[in-house]
Amino acid sequence: MTTQSDRPDRSSRPTRILVTGGAGFIGSTYVRGLLAPNRADVTVTVLDKLTYAGTLRNLAAVRDDPRLTFVHGDICDAAVVDGLLAGHDQVVHFAAESHVDRSIAGGTDFVRTNALGTQVLLDAAVRHGVGPFVHVSTDEVYGSIAEGSWDEEQPLAPNSPYSASKASADLLARAYHRTYGLDVRVTRCSNNYGPHQHPEKLIPRFVTRLLDGLDVPLYGDGRNVRDWLHVEDHCRAVELVRTRGRPGRTYNIGGGTELTNRELTGLLLEACGAGWERVRRVADRKGHDLRYSVDWTRAREELGYRPREDFARGLAETVAWYRDHRDWWEEARGAARTEEGSGAPGGAATPSSSGWNR
Repeated sequence: MTTQSDRPDRSSRPTRILVTGGAGFIGSTYVRGLLAPNRADVTVTVLDKLTYAGTLRNLAAVRDDPRLTFVHGDICDAAVVDGLLAGHDQVVHFAAESHVDRSIAGGTDFVRTNALGTQVLLDAAVRHGVGPFVHVSTDEVYGSIAEGSWDEEQPLAPNSPYSASKASADLLARAYHRTYGLDVRVTRCSNNYGPHQHPEKLIPRFVTRLLDGLDVPLYGDGRNVRDWLHVEDHCRAVELVRTRGRPGRTYNIGGGTELTNRELTGLLLEACGAGWERVRRVADRKGHDLRYSVDWTRAREELGYRPREDFARGLAETVAWYRDHRDWWEEARGAARTEEGSGAPGGAATPSSSGWNR
């Protein structure tokens, strides 16, 4: 086993970062930020299975960047992961199955990707002395909270197959730090929004349906509360954790904008020029958590994190993005339907030789 201290000195070359799930919504935003112009301190390899939720179109802005390599593959493929980790210094792990409703319909793929896939990555990171290993998780692992906010020491109490699979991954990450000394850092974010989010998620689902002249489904009485975090703020926080975080530490990442689903629906109707007659009440989700809220004091005090994006402005810009990119979300919506129709949970992906591989 190679330890982190055994590895060659990195000071004379760029840090080689493996980003899993880097063609998805949050991962691609993070990659585009890492590859900002005139930044010579990193090279990035994206490993992505390209399920319905990931697309190379999300990386179009950086596809010709010589600092970027793309590998089409599955984090559950131990041979692929081991080969990649041997040539990298750090990991930022976004890859996950992430839709709660899909997990309720069937949890197998969530356990496979989120728990077992994370274990495959952790095993390879230990073998090759890679670190830090930033594991990107969710506030849903804490379960629901009626009042106040969860801090990072709160015991995990997930209530859906999705959140249970992510909690399993969190505990594996913690165990690999404690057992093997792996430099693991965990982030738990609140609900993300912004450009490039798949149209199955709440905000883009409502916006795209309203733009199509369709009604929108509101679960139950709409009193469920979520804290909204702009994807750019989330990615800045992940980068702070990578560069300033402490080994073995967990950091909550919040956005500071708590809204009921009914309040959010009203804002989306207004932004799209629609009225409440377009809202259709539907039966509540099974095990629907009433409220999520995280205390991100640790991230503020240790990392200097604060959300920068004003929610009203961020929401308006997000709605405008979907207005201007109908081709993107129609393709994404079609890909999801095709995958559902084929019965392929993630599309069997193997390492491929695409024009992005270098």
